[in-house]
Amino acid sequence: MAILSTPASTVRLASQGRPLKEHLFRVALLSSLAVAMIFLAVLLVYVVSQGYHRLDLNLLQNFPSLRTANAETAGVLSGIMGTLWVVALTAIMALPTGVLAAVYLEEYADKSKWYNRLLELNIANLAAVPSIVYGILGLGVISRGFGLGPSVITGAITLSLLVLPIVIIAAREAIKAVPPSIREGSLALGATQWQTIWRQVLPASVPGIATGSILALSRAIGEAAPFLLLGAATLVRFNPDGLNSSFSVLPVQIYNLITNSRPEIQIIGAAAIVVLLAILLLMNSVAIWLRNRYQKRW
Repeated sequence: MAILSTPASTVRLASQGRPLKEHLFRVALLSSLAVAMIFLAVLLVYVVSQGYHRLDLNLLQNFPSLRTANAETAGVLSGIMGTLWVVALTAIMALPTGVLAAVYLEEYADKSKWYNRLLELNIANLAAVPSIVYGILGLGVISRGFGLGPSVITGAITLSLLVLPIVIIAAREAIKAVPPSIREGSLALGATQWQTIWRQVLPASVPGIATGSILALSRAIGEAAPFLLLGAATLVRFNPDGLNSSFSVLPVQIYNLITNSRPEIQIIGAAAIVVLLAILLLMNSVAIWLRNRYQKRW
């Protein structure tokens, strides 16, 4: 009885001190969340109040202008179209490459090999590199080294390098979350390793891969620093017409409009911020919808 009473008393004493610590920790978490939400709400209210009367079709259909006389009809069409061009090409280049790299690292790579460990370490480090560094890389190597210049394809390649580590990490976590019993059952029925990956593992990991990929593209769509270094034009009155075309993106145009000294032009920038936030919310909503839809299947 003495042997059993000691653990019981220890558990009882531990349980008596735990609720207060848990309560304080929960209060700290909720306070941090509340502070973040308050700042976000203040920012949204300020931006919407500044630019709500310019949220019209002219903003989406017309090209930008820095003339005060055109402030009521100027828009950000070239920035929206340039953003769509760059992000679409980024998705085409980064998503398949990232998913295939994740499949190799999770299903084929030998963890005991030094080069595989070095590869994983570099991917983790590259995910934390600031976007301005990728802008310098794009300017020095892609734009000037390869002679592509400040074009759509230069911006897309730079953004692909930026989001590729994020896509790889998200895809690896999604593949790793697939239960081993699915693989074992498929292999036991005579399927090859590639058939198991293609028909069982990848379909089961679609929710995580899709969510991580869309969130990575959401980060890419809001980047301005790399494009400022790459020479993306701040005032473009035409839409991109090819991979080698000059372009502008919405964050760069917003930066140009907000830093203008005239209030009429700053209002256009505030309205453009609302448009960019709407695009980001739409992409995040699609990610949540895909995750919920495919999770029900699997």
